[in-house]
Amino acid sequence: MTRWQWLLSQILRKLWLRASAYALLGVVTALIAIGAQYYLPWKLPEIVGADAVDSLLNIIASSMLAVTTFSLSTMTAAYSAATTNVTPRATKLLIEDTVSQRVLSTFVGSFLFSIVGIIVLKTGAYGPSGRSVLFIVTVIVVALVVLNLLRWIDHLTRLGRVGETTDRVESATKAALKERLEAPYLGGVPLAPGDRDIPDGAMIVRAEKIGHLQHIDMFLLTEIADAQEQDIYVLHNPGAFVSVDTPLAWMGTTQDVEGIGAEIRSAFSLAAVRSFEQDPRFGLAVMSEIGSRAMSSAINDPGTALDVIGRNTRLLAFWAEGQGDRDEIEPEHPRIHVDRLKDDDLFEDAFMLMARDGAGLIEIQLRLLKCLTALSRIGPEAFRTAARRQADMASARAAQALVFARDLERLEAAARK
Repeated sequence: MTRWQWLLSQILRKLWLRASAYALLGVVTALIAIGAQYYLPWKLPEIVGADAVDSLLNIIASSMLAVTTFSLSTMTAAYSAATTNVTPRATKLLIEDTVSQRVLSTFVGSFLFSIVGIIVLKTGAYGPSGRSVLFIVTVIVVALVVLNLLRWIDHLTRLGRVGETTDRVESATKAALKERLEAPYLGGVPLAPGDRDIPDGAMIVRAEKIGHLQHIDMFLLTEIADAQEQDIYVLHNPGAFVSVDTPLAWMGTTQDVEGIGAEIRSAFSLAAVRSFEQDPRFGLAVMSEIGSRAMSSAINDPGTALDVIGRNTRLLAFWAEGQGDRDEIEPEHPRIHVDRLKDDDLFEDAFMLMARDGAGLIEIQLRLLKCLTALSRIGPEAFRTAARRQADMASARAAQALVFARDLERLEAAARK
């Protein structure tokens, strides 16, 4: 995905864009009814009078304004609940929820349709056939509103709940993992260990601001590399925190250092926060944060922590099972060298917080040990080693935190299985 495609996908997820589109559609629909009567191939009978249509439009206008206001307050409350009980990092997924955006946009569009319809109706611009067209469209709008209301009622019962929000984070993380499995090095080739040592005379592209690397435009880098007939070596994966003068990438010598460097730099999108796209580690870290917060004294919900451990285990198992054919995938960008995702980093993101905060809880440690042991039996050897290493660190933390002798015995017995 190019940088512009990625930026467009970010804009298309905004609530204001969908609401504006529906609002514009509502206005246009109300205005089209004026001229529709002159272009219909048949003459419509006068179904209803102006007063009947006016009454329907007034009902829609007043009710949709109230429903829209109520929906906005409900969504705000759901975002606040998710921020408090789950994690602020998951709120972005709730804001981008397509069901909420579609329903709210339908309400706004219906409201503006009725307002414009009332105004035009009062001016007398609708003739008898025009009022019939407006009435038919109004009935269709009412049907759409009813369908969306029923869907909204069902959706509100889950919006902002811990389980539903965790489902969203898991789905976003799995999508990022799947994308990375399909393009292991973002479509490039592996960055060799020695490629991190920048040779003398190479052109180094550095960051110009502090932030997280959100997206890398591999297509733009390929265009530059092909034009210069040189390989480009990317030193950081999406999600990395970079500061001013941090090397982002390097390439061999070139005559136009400033121009080519600026082009390469434009392929790296930096922002204040991380994004779920291209960054599966962020999703695992958010999942782990949900489990960690659940064990805090303020929330005291170890059941959610146990659930998150299971979810992260499922995600890492998906990652392990998909690594088999990684080396057989033909690179789409053979001139771009990108570092691989390290299994140790994935395990640390997924389990370290919960292992630390749940070190004194035997139920957490038993579940961690069971899941990490299961993961140590699947996938490549590097993946298994990372699972065993994380299990050893979790057991070491538990050995220092658990004070009840029987709990230590249970943990040691589980480790021997």
